[in-house]
Amino acid sequence: MSPEKAQAYWKENISTIFKLLIVWFVVSYGCGIIFINELNAIEISGVKLGFWFAQQGAIYVFVVLIFVYVKLMSGIDEKYGVHE
Repeated sequence: MSPEKAQAYWKENISTIFKLLIVWFVVSYGCGIIFINELNAIEISGVKLGFWFAQQGAIYVFVVLIFVYVKLMSGIDEKYGVHE
């Protein structure tokens, strides 16, 4: 792989990671801390939504983001010819 292509690969990889970390930050910090009062106005099965995000929702989103990362990186790997 040429140095230019390798640099483009890593730039796209880091960009993908950064975007997913932003989503995780917004869900875990935003929904669990900043917007908790607004979300607590909504109840699902007797549990306030803000509390749910703080306790479990952020973890579920993190696990989903792992699968999204795998899918996105598979596409990037194929695009640059470094897939297994």
